[in-house]
Formats: sequence, structure tokens, C-alpha cells
Amino acid sequence: MSWLKSNTFHHREFSDLESLCRAKEKSGLKVSLCIPTLNEEKTIGKEIVVLKSALMDNYPLLDEFAVIDSGSTDGTAEICRSYGVDFYHSGEILPSHGFKRGKGENLWKAVYQLSGDIICYVDADITNIHPRFVYALIAPLIHQSSIHYVKSFYERPIVQSGGDIRSTGGGRVTEILVRPLFSLFYPELTQLFQPLSGEYAVRREVLEQIPFPVGYGVETSHLLDVYDNWGMEAFAQVDLDKRIHRNQSTAALGRMSFGILQAFISRLRTQGKITTSGELFNIYRGLEISGPHYQEVTAEIVEEDRPPLLELPEYLEKFPFTRDRTQTAPASPQPPSARHPGTC
Repeated sequence: MSWLKSNTFHHREFSDLESLCRAKEKSGLKVSLCIPTLNEEKTIGKEIVVLKSALMDNYPLLDEFAVIDSGSTDGTAEICRSYGVDFYHSGEILPSHGFKRGKGENLWKAVYQLSGDIICYVDADITNIHPRFVYALIAPLIHQSSIHYVKSFYERPIVQSGGDIRSTGGGRVTEILVRPLFSLFYPELTQLFQPLSGEYAVRREVLEQIPFPVGYGVETSHLLDVYDNWGMEAFAQVDLDKRIHRNQSTAALGRMSFGILQAFISRLRTQGKITTSGELFNIYRGLEISGPHYQEVTAEIVEEDRPPLLELPEYLEKFPFTRDRTQTAPASPQPPSARHPGTC
């Protein structure tokens, strides 16, 4: 467990923002912040005000701040524009590749749209937003060139009906689905406290080389691809103390888990860890009881992959020197057999 000790940090270690600004300036790195949204009018305004005032107006840590939206029908767009951040509908980015509704789609489009050497992602539904949700994640990338992908973790209270808050209970999909799968196939990744956390910062040189599932499988797939290509040493994680947000219903978490499982199985196949001969279905089937009535409720969930951006001519045209970066670029990916002896 040496990685757990050497690559796990607490946000307090990076709270000297003046020092962090100096280190960023010395590094020459540009930092972009992306918030993916879909109908987040209740929380997006506060997030923009807190993060923009602290990390752009008071301390020049962010060079770019953008919201990438999946097609909100509430006031999300108007709020974002009124607070002076860039707002994009993901369908307007790389339009020749079409539009697919999903979180992963927004994150993939953001890598093309934004210009930072480091891209930090923050979910839009955080009610206790604080600048540490950004500066503590970009700091390890600024300070240590060997780190390429920084995940957050935190205590996740669960908001019950009526607004009461229970101190623990969040992170249900992680503990019920993802951690058991990691324990079976990728034991080293169990050292990540919250692999599904929506707050993380990554070097562009990593993001442009890996595919993006369009839906909720994106975080899990990222971890598997980065681990397979660059190993555990590429990761770090930062304790952000507590995150309060809108908790989803059990039914919604079931659909989320179905998408994550699709993406996980896809990576197991690609990395030669399993083979499957039968057809896998993409219809999620739930059951509902309404009084004396029983019914099946179905939803089609397809975790289609967007390709690595380095495969897109449009990306290479916009970032013509992307293949030649050497200052912060990770080492060339190794084949799975070289990094993980014993796998096929």
C-alpha cells in the first residue's frame, strides 16, 4: 500500500494559493475548468460565483472557465451567461460528429473546446462548493510531473426526504458495484476511495489518448484505461473533506450502474481479461408497483465510446503540436502484457 501513502493528499496541503500561483506560473501550464450541466439552475450560479471570484479574480489559477451543457430546459444557460463564463451546448462542438446526450459526451467535447494543459472537471450539483474543489486537484499536477490524473474523495452525506442530512450513506454505486469489480479484476485500483467522484483534474496528454463513453461509464473507463496504459503511479487522490449534493433515487442508481457495467465489460474485453460469446443486451429492465398494478419499466442505455481525440483530424488541426509535447507528457503507453504480466 505504498501508493496509498505517497499519492494520497489532503486539500489543506495546497491551501497556500499565492504559492500555488507562483508554481503554476513557473511551470508554464495553462488550466481550464469545465462544469458539465443538464438542468442545474439551482446550484450552478453559486458554483460560478465561488470558483470564478476565488480562482480567477483573486488568484489567477484558472485561465479558462466553461460550462458544457447537454441541452438544459431550465435557466442554466441564462445564469451561466449572466455570470460571465463561457457556455456551450455540446451539440455545437464538433458538430460533424453529432450530438449524444450524456455526461461523458460533455467531457469529451470539453477537451476539444478548451485549451488548457490541465483540464479540471467539477460536477454542477454541489451545494457546499468551495475553491478547494478545484485548486486541490490541480496542485499535484503542477507540483509533480509524474502525476497525470488526480481524483477527489470526500465524506458523502445523503440528503433524505424532508431535507434531513445523514452523515454517511453516499457513494452507494462505488461500494456495491465498482469496488467489488475492482477487487476481482484490478486490485490496485481499490486504493482509490471514490473512483466515481465527479471532481478530477487530468493532463491533456492523457485525455486526448483515451476513449470516452458518452454516459456514466466515463469515470470508470478512464481509470481502467489510464491504469492499463500508465500504471498506478499516474494517479493521485485528494481528500476534500465533505461534498453535499443532490442524491439520486435507487432506481436512477440502477440505471447508472447498468451503464457503468457495460463500460467495464467493454474494457475487460479490450484488455484481454474476459471473453464473452453470448449477446449482451442494452435494455435496462426495472419493476414498479403502483397499488395493485405491477409493471416492467425499460430504458435503453448504450455506453457508446467516443474515440480518442488524437484520432480526429479536427483536433490535430486545432492542436497541431499535440504530438510533440514533451515537458509534461506521460510516457508512451505500454501494452497490457508489458505492464501487467500474466494478462493476455
